[in-house]
Amino acid sequence: MRASRIAATLGARVAIAESGRFGGTCVNVGCIPKKLFAYAAHFRDVLKDAADFGWNVPEPSFDWTRLVANKDREIDRLNGVYERILANAGVRILRGRAVLRGKNEVEINGDTVTARHILVATGSWPQKPGIPGAELAITSNEAFYLEQLPKRALVVGGGYIAVEFASIFNGLGVATTLAYRGARILRGFDAELGAKLGEEMGRKGVAVILNLNPVSLSRQGNAIQVEFNDNTKQEFDLVLFATGRKPNTAGLGLEAAGVKLATDGAVVVDSYSKSSVDSIHAIGDVTNRLNLTPVATAEGMALAKTLFGGTPTPVDHDNVPTAVFANPNLGTVGLSEEVARERFGRIDVYKSAFRSLKHTMGASEEKIFMKLVVDAASRRVVGAHMLGPDAGEVIQGIAIAIKLGATKAQFDATIGIHPTAAEEFVTMRDPAAS
Repeated sequence: MRASRIAATLGARVAIAESGRFGGTCVNVGCIPKKLFAYAAHFRDVLKDAADFGWNVPEPSFDWTRLVANKDREIDRLNGVYERILANAGVRILRGRAVLRGKNEVEINGDTVTARHILVATGSWPQKPGIPGAELAITSNEAFYLEQLPKRALVVGGGYIAVEFASIFNGLGVATTLAYRGARILRGFDAELGAKLGEEMGRKGVAVILNLNPVSLSRQGNAIQVEFNDNTKQEFDLVLFATGRKPNTAGLGLEAAGVKLATDGAVVVDSYSKSSVDSIHAIGDVTNRLNLTPVATAEGMALAKTLFGGTPTPVDHDNVPTAVFANPNLGTVGLSEEVARERFGRIDVYKSAFRSLKHTMGASEEKIFMKLVVDAASRRVVGAHMLGPDAGEVIQGIAIAIKLGATKAQFDATIGIHPTAAEEFVTMRDPAAS
């Protein structure tokens, strides 16, 4: 959508083919409805905290059907907004599934459309493991449309989607188990951050079990019986596989058009998002570079400038901030401690763990955790990580400093806002023991 709109404003004649709803994964079955659900799940903690501050809070009850209906209404509104934005920009909307018939031809509903440039931005699709009974489980796609909440849920996986949905189910009162085949959740993030998130999720009631993987699912009455790799069996009302996503390239005619694909089906592109065929480009999750919505929109804008703005613009994938909307939230930008140590050799690491002022009034033991990773030679801050409420909001501001190459001395010279959790990023003075 971003590529189409910007290209049109730069004077190109643009058409967009879409067989479903506008907004892609993010708007329909991704970050927007996920965060709405995460807000709903966090209210249980908020209600507990309110009592510590003198509020008389009656025993709350939760209406899943109302949440889903309100979410659907908001998504419908966004779909309409996006379609109007495209139409107002002069983009021609073609309703149907597009299939490439050559380097400059696309077939949609039996009609052939020719174009000097073709952009593939078809995203990715959740995958289930090839084990017996996998069809009994759902993926994140279906989780947004459940008719009712289960009493017992198993979430399988250890990445973004797994920890977010485990937190959502748990926060809404579901007895939730998170099973992951690895030794720690959030592989690819700073190791300490993933470990501490697992601890905090466990403290909130999620049964986080590592080195455990389902080998089969079977129906037992109204329940799903799951057999694990340690030969144990458990019953659940719902099983959600969050075990990876695959680029959505099957049946698009890419291979016949000469487009090179990676082993996972991703479109192979250069730094300007051009495929092995000069006229065909690809952006977003379908390229499996950095699968985040703001990255995809940045790639779309850069491509429009490259093709129609007279300004060849590569996309900078360094120091991209991101957040995981688990409970508690996690925010990160730059390098993990492990990657920084490998890259620079000598680094200094600054850490802080503490209960927030808000939680000193009650019994909550939730800890905020913050971490700065500093290149010892240049004193540049090369990584910033946070676990705690609104971590994504805090890290967005820190990301500007990281992107500009701020040093630890510049962090130290910045006066903090007191009393906030965020001020800890500019008050950590002593490095942790190496």
